[in-house]
Amino acid sequence: MVNAGDMNGSGNLMDFLDEPFPDVGTYEDFHTIDWLREKSRDTDRHRKITSKSKESIWEFIKSLLDAWSGWVVMLLIGLLAGTLAGVIDLAVDWMTDLKEGVCLSAFWYSHEQCCWTSNETTFDDRDKCPLWQKWSELLVNRSEGASAYILNYFLYIMWALSFAFLAVSLVRVFAPYACGSGIPEIKTILSGFIIRGYLGKWTLLIKTVTLVLVVSSGLSLGKEGPLVHVACCCGNFFSSLFSKYSKNEGKRREVLSAAAAAGVSVAFGAPIGGVLFSLEEVSYYFPLKTLWRSFFAALVAAFTLRSINPFGNSRLVLFYVEYHTPWYMAELFPFILLGVFGGLWGTLFIRCNIAWCRRRKTTRLGKYPVLEVIVVTAITAIIAYPNPYTRRSTSELISELFNDCGALESSQLCDYINDPNMTRPVDDIPDRPAGFGVYTAMWQLALALIFKIIITIFTFGMKIPSGLFIPSMAVGAMAGRMVGIGVEQLAYHHHDWIIFRNWCRPGADCVTPGLYAMVGAAACLGGVTRMTVSLVVIMFELTGGLEYIVPLMAAAVTSKWVADAFGKEGIYEAHIHLNGYPFLDAKDEFTHRTLATDVMRPRRGEPPLSVLTQNSMTVEDVETLIKETDYNGFPVVVSKDSERLIGFAQRRELILAIKNARQRQDGVVSNSIMYFTEDPPELPANSPHPLKLRRILNLSPFTVTDHTPMETVVDIFRKLGLRQCLVTRSGRLLGIITKKDVLRHMAQMANQDPESIMFN
Repeated sequence: MVNAGDMNGSGNLMDFLDEPFPDVGTYEDFHTIDWLREKSRDTDRHRKITSKSKESIWEFIKSLLDAWSGWVVMLLIGLLAGTLAGVIDLAVDWMTDLKEGVCLSAFWYSHEQCCWTSNETTFDDRDKCPLWQKWSELLVNRSEGASAYILNYFLYIMWALSFAFLAVSLVRVFAPYACGSGIPEIKTILSGFIIRGYLGKWTLLIKTVTLVLVVSSGLSLGKEGPLVHVACCCGNFFSSLFSKYSKNEGKRREVLSAAAAAGVSVAFGAPIGGVLFSLEEVSYYFPLKTLWRSFFAALVAAFTLRSINPFGNSRLVLFYVEYHTPWYMAELFPFILLGVFGGLWGTLFIRCNIAWCRRRKTTRLGKYPVLEVIVVTAITAIIAYPNPYTRRSTSELISELFNDCGALESSQLCDYINDPNMTRPVDDIPDRPAGFGVYTAMWQLALALIFKIIITIFTFGMKIPSGLFIPSMAVGAMAGRMVGIGVEQLAYHHHDWIIFRNWCRPGADCVTPGLYAMVGAAACLGGVTRMTVSLVVIMFELTGGLEYIVPLMAAAVTSKWVADAFGKEGIYEAHIHLNGYPFLDAKDEFTHRTLATDVMRPRRGEPPLSVLTQNSMTVEDVETLIKETDYNGFPVVVSKDSERLIGFAQRRELILAIKNARQRQDGVVSNSIMYFTEDPPELPANSPHPLKLRRILNLSPFTVTDHTPMETVVDIFRKLGLRQCLVTRSGRLLGIITKKDVLRHMAQMANQDPESIMFN
């Protein structure tokens, strides 16, 4: 027997395999990353850069560039996300108005921009100007009458169908991942899951274009959720330009967390709310450094959007409002009632939408996504057009519902009976009896509310970009405005009642219906998403009113309590479970008294665990094992008899290592011995070159004993982001627990279908 290290040429082979080779450390599609390993690799990289920086000025400059690369990426994300949001807002504004008419002076102007440029617009008829013509005026020169109404109605439906058909076709042909809101998948990706192409350049382009089309079509969806996906696509693109992020999946996810904050920042004009949204709702790993960078990205994104000024009012959102009346303690009761309504609506929506989406996945309905979008768009347009509150864009509707009725308001909601002797400042109009317009608006709002509740259930989840924030807020705002008008009229007609006597004197401006709309919007959004802190901050940033935080908090907390009483899952978690993604929610509690030995594989009656030995298997043995199994990795033991654990080798890295060795080194054949030890085994003189694979071996895999409580194991998986955990007893390998095993066990304990967890 001779030592293989003394054989001619084998030394070079070993030197080669001690060098890193292409694609090592990468992951396959639909697999989970190893957070501990990514963290360790980044620490090694940082240590190497720090030690090299002392060698020369150039290396020192490179270390500074590396340190600043994170801030540069945040700056670029903020600039691009803000620019795209501004372009989307401008395009949506124009295309929404295009369904009703066109500007003669410049067809690319929206209705509002067209009338701004007109010298013939009067204050009383500020929504009408000669330069803006409805389609009936342009085509048949008639603005009134049945024929004009029917023509406008028909063209409204045709434009809506055209936009929706174009959007679903683009998504289907060019970027299937551009559909949906994207937040469930972003949450899963940030927890360590790989979905290749989900944040790609094609997805970014198609999602941006189709988002404009679907929002303009009048469907019951919003652009706010998809803007988070768009911002994360920007983050993924810019992080791929820097090796610090492109070669480390853990570091890349820090960038994506900050990008999510920038997305919410431009969606709602709420930079602080965006940071809190990323922290509370989407991020899995959120170190302090990521908090600062999220704040910077959100700031740059908001500043960029403000520079574009898409709404022409120096505000970041269409529905910015300011109220002048304080709220009173007695109003907390209707605010809490709105919270209860929000919780009930959230529960109803989640259950119905998930049932419909499951039906779509399991029946023939899912085979016809284009037809489904066309049918839902047609139904939406046909029912929406006759009602002025569903005809306009949902953002404009929310803006009108939030508004306080000033002296200059022309909305039906502000058609009160005025006292001819009133002499008050413009912003302090007392409560007045409701006029005919208010009563008309009330029943139109009631019909719009029922329609929105039903149609949103069928719209969310179709194969087009679809956000849920705006439809949920619209449902709450409509309910809130109606409650607000009811309380206002009650206070006006019964100001001598004991609950009104102390704070609502005759002639006083007591109740602000717009505030009730805002509280209702917060309650419904909270009921659907289960957001609390970030929701209140977003709503506070929308209104700029610090004194309304208590009503918003009361409604948000109530809606969460009520919704949680029927089920702990928000809409995004429900969609994650529906799609079978391996997401371990930090909010889930595991209280069952099971042990690691109950969950580990192999179980009784199953074949023994597939393992590698440290120095006795050939290349052919390993290739056969890889071919016959689909495991993500293999434990490495001293021998099959002793089963003493040495380490863990990833499947992908074994394949790459063997492939590289065969291509770039002579002497590696099928019966070459593979070894994971520091020194090669002793082999006969005529043996082929052995293959050293110690470099790809994880020498410190995470292990637990067979009697470790599953409560502890679940906590370890959740907090350390493990892919798998080996089960040992006195150093001897017994089995393995993967993330998929943990999720299936949790589903089984919760009396759910464990087979619903499809990915590892």
